[in-house]
Amino acid sequence: MNPSTGKEIAMSRVLLDKASSMEDTMMKHEQTINIPLGNTEDYLKLVVPLYEASNTGDWETAKIIFDKRPDLVSTDVNNYLGTTLHVAATSEETKLSLNFMKNLVNIMTREQLELKNKHDNTAFSIASSSGKDKMAFIMMEKNRNLLNIRGNNGYLPLSIAAITGTDNIVKCLYKNSQKMTGDHWTDRDRCLTLFHCVERNFFDVAVQIVEDSPELGRNVSLLEVLAQKPYAIFRLKKNLITRIMERACRFFGINVQPVAEVESYGLKLLKIIWAHATRTMNLDEIECMLRGQPNHLDNGTTQQHLSRVLFVAAETGNTGFIVELLRTYPHFMFNRNEDGFTIFHVAVMHRHHGIYSLLYEIGSSKDDICMLLDKSGNNLLHLVGKTSKEMAAKTSTSLLMQRELRWFKEVHYIMPPYLREAKNKDGETPHELFSKENEDTVSKGLKWMKDCIVVAALIVTIAFDAAFTFDAGNFTSLRQPTFLAFVIAGSICLFSSSTSLLVFLSILTSRHKRDFVYSLPRKLMVGLLTLFISVVAMMLTFSVGFFVLYGYNNWLPILIAAFAALSVIVFTVLQFSLLLDMFHSMYEYRYLLKHKKPMLYTKIRG
Repeated sequence: MNPSTGKEIAMSRVLLDKASSMEDTMMKHEQTINIPLGNTEDYLKLVVPLYEASNTGDWETAKIIFDKRPDLVSTDVNNYLGTTLHVAATSEETKLSLNFMKNLVNIMTREQLELKNKHDNTAFSIASSSGKDKMAFIMMEKNRNLLNIRGNNGYLPLSIAAITGTDNIVKCLYKNSQKMTGDHWTDRDRCLTLFHCVERNFFDVAVQIVEDSPELGRNVSLLEVLAQKPYAIFRLKKNLITRIMERACRFFGINVQPVAEVESYGLKLLKIIWAHATRTMNLDEIECMLRGQPNHLDNGTTQQHLSRVLFVAAETGNTGFIVELLRTYPHFMFNRNEDGFTIFHVAVMHRHHGIYSLLYEIGSSKDDICMLLDKSGNNLLHLVGKTSKEMAAKTSTSLLMQRELRWFKEVHYIMPPYLREAKNKDGETPHELFSKENEDTVSKGLKWMKDCIVVAALIVTIAFDAAFTFDAGNFTSLRQPTFLAFVIAGSICLFSSSTSLLVFLSILTSRHKRDFVYSLPRKLMVGLLTLFISVVAMMLTFSVGFFVLYGYNNWLPILIAAFAALSVIVFTVLQFSLLLDMFHSMYEYRYLLKHKKPMLYTKIRG
């Protein structure tokens, strides 16, 4: 349900030169602007300045014009936007524009505030659609009936604000709409407003709406939208200080009330909707709701889905969403889609470890999941053998093979032994499929490391040359600090670049999968760190050499040292994300596939 909205799009301002009297220019503008006055001269002297004043918040100019011609308050000054109030509602909220709005509203009648433009929108609707809550409140203070006047496509201002506005304006309008009650509110309006609040991530307002009107929670589309928002369904974990204090109190025998994890508004909304559904609907109705809206095919037929909502959540990695549903109906985990996949098969295909880790909480039922085959005869281990596009997009080339191997080894561990070498309909075992799918990944990773070897080799050459060809005659004393800095920096550059070169060579010569899984991140981190140290030492050696040649009182060595430092900073910024990725792989990724804290079944449910 995505109806087109009645949002006003700010069109290009009509720029007229008030000093120009060229007839052909005026003819062009008359085609797009209705001239409300009798002649072109009055239009240039009154309408154009008024339009500009409403855009810039110039109330002094506007007041002079309104004193001369009060009828211009309710006259269209722009054929597209509408009256002066409509134009003012499209400007940005500044001190001047808000002052202009207050003064303009004060001289207008309640009926004039309800005037619509050619798009059937009031100025209040325009302000609401663009999130200008202060302007909307100024108009609403004088005429509260503006809340009930429909705009383009028959939408009420609150519905328009939910589609295109901001969280603040939606809160303000909902608070003043008497909780969407009254004869002017229809079920379509309420459902539309709630749906777009969820779609636009206004979850706090959506929670308030379903608490005030629980019957709106039966909207099937709400679950479909929530299933696509994994970032909205979560619990705020306790911070480190709180955890330390709780453990200290338990150690000293002090009874304290544990601090509960705070639920997000998205999770609260899901719980309200799901609780209402389980209380008021039978299992068949819930199954129908989870199927979602059918797809309308080109041949005029419809395609009904099998538990579409569940599989959308599995595809997006929405673990919290799936946990809430499985707690009530655990048999949903065995539901299969059109391709024969369960939610765990989909999670493995897209490498969502949160959903996959739920297998450790369902006991021996995981063996039944592992035995299921898709239409091509692939089991769970075959699916993890296929390269994941999501993993490839968010993982560096150098670590992609390592993470894919971790996934393969993890799924290999939970598979029954007789299924680990099972063949699909193409006659491929999981290991054969994995090797074929990751040939390109290995070649790209090796190419990246070869590039690093070239850089390290160049630095080794430079450092070696600097160590044995420096001119000692440039130093007045071989014991002076400058000479010592030059020698130490050059030595560090030589040793670190040599280490980096040897580390990358050891990766290239490795032919064991164990090396990729366990030692690859460690070697890459050591190689990258030593390469970084060699670059820093090389720049330091280079800078010291210039200070020796030109002296300390010359501006040239200082400038050269500054550029050398800039090069080091650029190298650090460019490689920092890769270094974090390596650290993550080495110390954290091995624990991601297993959760110490149960998620499905806990003693206390949040």
